[in-house]
Amino acid sequence: MKPKLDLQGFFANCNPSRTLIFGNLVDRRYYIDFSSVRGAKVIEQLERTITRLSPHKPTCQLFTGHIGCGKSTELRRLEAQLKRQGFHVVYFESTQDLDMADVDVTDVMLAITRQVSESLEDFGIKLRPGYLGKLLNEIIDFLQTPIEVKAEAEISLPLKIAKITAKTKDSPKLRSRLRQYLEPQTNNILQWINEEVLERGNQELARRGNKGLVVIVDNLDRVDPRARTTERSQPEYLFVDRGEQLRKLNCHLVYTIPLVLMFSNEVEALKNRLGGGVTPKVLPMVPVRFRDGREHQQGMAQLRQMVLARAFPTVEPQSRLNLVTEVFDNTETLNRLCSISGGHVRNLLGLLYSCLQAQDPPISRECLEDATRDYRESLVTAITDDEWELLREVTQKQRVTGEADYQTLLRSLFVFEYQDKQGRWFAINPVLAETREFQP
Repeated sequence: MKPKLDLQGFFANCNPSRTLIFGNLVDRRYYIDFSSVRGAKVIEQLERTITRLSPHKPTCQLFTGHIGCGKSTELRRLEAQLKRQGFHVVYFESTQDLDMADVDVTDVMLAITRQVSESLEDFGIKLRPGYLGKLLNEIIDFLQTPIEVKAEAEISLPLKIAKITAKTKDSPKLRSRLRQYLEPQTNNILQWINEEVLERGNQELARRGNKGLVVIVDNLDRVDPRARTTERSQPEYLFVDRGEQLRKLNCHLVYTIPLVLMFSNEVEALKNRLGGGVTPKVLPMVPVRFRDGREHQQGMAQLRQMVLARAFPTVEPQSRLNLVTEVFDNTETLNRLCSISGGHVRNLLGLLYSCLQAQDPPISRECLEDATRDYRESLVTAITDDEWELLREVTQKQRVTGEADYQTLLRSLFVFEYQDKQGRWFAINPVLAETREFQP
């Protein structure tokens, strides 16, 4: 008997904004490991650096990739694997604590301090900071804003920071005043965080048989790329100019950074100041074709499995292939969905989600083409004549160079990045390849 498709469950599983939590056994059923086809086992390298090469000495590793290519899901897998090996992992989405339009180094430090101390308290480790606790009380006085924390003698460190940042996050004026106060003390603050939170936390974790503290700062790649000064963008200021300070936090660190920095003249400075001489790891797209245009059969096979796993998570991979017609009118419609996505995971799920909004399975080819057309038109309306010329150049050279081209082509998802044994290469979004501008 064929398993029945749970339409509402399938629809929920195809939500393109959903991140799979790898530590959750239910979510893990939907996960497909694309590392064998992406061209580099990025997560395995991050994990190996911490667990095998430098378990007792802090590391700082940088991770980037296109919006929607699956970074958060992969970082959740890294979190689960590190925990399984006995590390205490603090994973958090920086967008919850920070205003991405305006981020400074002290904001990141306080966010990490809050998340680490909160996680340690949940683990039964109560921190009693000295200088850092006094500093937080001074901040409250300096801001001259009613935050009821001083009256509570035993209030926890994370709650103090949470109350302060809640006030400043929504007030640029207060945030500016706080930074003016903290900036001259940045190195002292870094020392206090290390001594009173991170080193103390590591000592207590070691006593309990834990192998060490790892902090994964996700979504920091979403920092607004706008100019901070006449000469520096916000990503350059935060990750390059202040990179040495972000690196000095005394625990294992994994930072997500904006992909634009990989196309900047500052990439070497970034590598040396924040990366400690190591190039950031880039998560590319899942390949649907080779450089020469041939179909990438293994990449396509894994994308088909990703779709079918969302529909039938309890069915064995090989058996799922017999259930294609429960979801699509035929196998060619599924192949078309995978191919037109260009291996961009979120785009694939977005197209599938749109199809499910329009009709019940089995999804017809006509329905998929309608969703594809709508997506194509949303992209085409933003493309200028000069940008069409750039896209033709990418098609011919399979290369993108410079920050200006990145902002135009990759950030807008007009072009996707892939990786193979020869290195990085680029191709235009497949939906754009079918526009009249690219027809012979």
